[in-house]
Amino acid sequence: MPPLRALFLAPLLLSTVFAADDYVPGPDSKPQEGVPKGEVIKFEFAKSKIFPGTVRDVWVYVPAQYSADKPACVHVNQDGIQWQAPVVFDNLIAKKEMPVTIGVFVMHGRVPGRDGSTALDRYNRAVEYDGLGDAYARFLLEELLPEVETKKTSDGRAIHLSKNGNDRCIAGSSSGAIAAFTAAWERPEEFSRVFSSIGTYVDQRGGNDYPVMIRKNEPKALRVFLQDGSNDANGTGGNWFLANQEMLSAFEFAGYEVNHVWGNGAHNGKHATAILPEALRWIWKDWPKPVTKGVNSRAPVMEVLGAGSEWQLVSEGHGFTEGPAVNAKGEVFFTDIPNSRIHKIALDGKVTVFAEDTGKANGLMFGPDGRLFACASGKKQILVYDEGGKATVIASDINSNDLCVTQSGNLYVTDPPNKQVWLIKPDGSKQVVDKNGKDEIAFPNGVRLSPDQSLLYVADMRGQFVWSYHIEADGTLSAKQRYHHLRLPDGVMESGADGMTVDAKGRLYVTTHLGIQFCDQAGRVNGVIAKPQRKWIANAVFGGANFDELFVCCSDKIYKRKTTVKGVRSADAPIKPEKPRL
Repeated sequence: MPPLRALFLAPLLLSTVFAADDYVPGPDSKPQEGVPKGEVIKFEFAKSKIFPGTVRDVWVYVPAQYSADKPACVHVNQDGIQWQAPVVFDNLIAKKEMPVTIGVFVMHGRVPGRDGSTALDRYNRAVEYDGLGDAYARFLLEELLPEVETKKTSDGRAIHLSKNGNDRCIAGSSSGAIAAFTAAWERPEEFSRVFSSIGTYVDQRGGNDYPVMIRKNEPKALRVFLQDGSNDANGTGGNWFLANQEMLSAFEFAGYEVNHVWGNGAHNGKHATAILPEALRWIWKDWPKPVTKGVNSRAPVMEVLGAGSEWQLVSEGHGFTEGPAVNAKGEVFFTDIPNSRIHKIALDGKVTVFAEDTGKANGLMFGPDGRLFACASGKKQILVYDEGGKATVIASDINSNDLCVTQSGNLYVTDPPNKQVWLIKPDGSKQVVDKNGKDEIAFPNGVRLSPDQSLLYVADMRGQFVWSYHIEADGTLSAKQRYHHLRLPDGVMESGADGMTVDAKGRLYVTTHLGIQFCDQAGRVNGVIAKPQRKWIANAVFGGANFDELFVCCSDKIYKRKTTVKGVRSADAPIKPEKPRL
């Protein structure tokens, strides 16, 4: 076994070998003769609507080299000024080892106690810093940074901050470190570079989930530097040092730009102060070249997407898009519910109107005879369209949402208001084949068949699971079970599971609040494909000439992206995927 110290000091080559927790800052952390010194402006911020009632101190570092005629790079730091950062900035900017950067050093918020009372202030540090989700990122982007741009330097220079995430670094220590990473995770287009010291990636408010989230989600364009020590905290939430190693392993697995220094320090800022200059050099290396993502990734999501796959806009300007369905040629049809239209996307990408006055059609699906079935929810009807767009009513008095069609011609239709699933046979007869009770499916939404058409899947938009049923020979359902276990956003009690589609290997793709979650046949989430825009993503289907393009309905738009997998149409003959790994 190699010496302990050798394990802790790679990969950066530090010029000094330190005794236990005895880290001494180098020359770049001390004022140097002849180096222009930046200015630090302090103000109090008490205008937050995202964290109402809070007040906090803010310090803004403006380098001497800053010119107001060009937006500067940005460094945001939680817990105020740390690690002698303004001095380090002075030295590295002077040596052109980091760009001209304005530093925004902000304390956590607190809600002051009542005047004249013995009431304790309410300290918001854990809420703002340890909490997952986008609240803190929105606070920075929507409230604090705009406020910083209202300030001026002592010589009258206006402050202009770059809005490009590639020009922004965010940093912190302990809970401030996880706050920095969370802001970058939620808004990678706004913060692409992260410095994390003794990060609290343990279970204080769910931060221990990050290693799994990093492994499952589509990689983001982030460059992350991690620092921690073997004598860091070890408490009820977990072991800080082990948690940071889990983060490193997850970043490496998923193909992130990541670097680290492990030491033998405790839960303090000594080590971070000593290594900050080297860390910043690495964080800003090759700037303004963009940060990369997903290089040599082993994440299953990249097996599905492949290298270079990005979302492409197909159609826009709609009210609300839903119900994508694909015909035998690979042409995709979708509904615009508010405008009662069905559109067709040809193989050349041209979008035309296929049908008008559709009764606010929602879900669509092609049958084995090439006809297009539709949930006309506004009329409580199930319609079928011929190739010319002429509609025929095949069933009435159904509050339909989505449907699927078996190769034998049976239709399964979800009815969310009544918490039930209908079976409509080719002769037009209909029956309820699943009626949900209080503790079952709260809102049955998307409905799809397994590739071998032996199982029916029903998404519960207001729950966490996709339910699975065995299809009997007469079309009725049995063996009902919560099956596909979806991930939930922090603070939300429902997945938002809406539309679904399947590929030839039996993976189920579900549009959710988090993005497009795909599960293996054993019901486990293997990956999460990012949304093309931060709006409701309603449904998905594989289309295109080779059925290897994933089309999604995302609010007012339709997007697509290339994949390495092929979709399966239930209108075609059933196929039996390979047995899943258990």
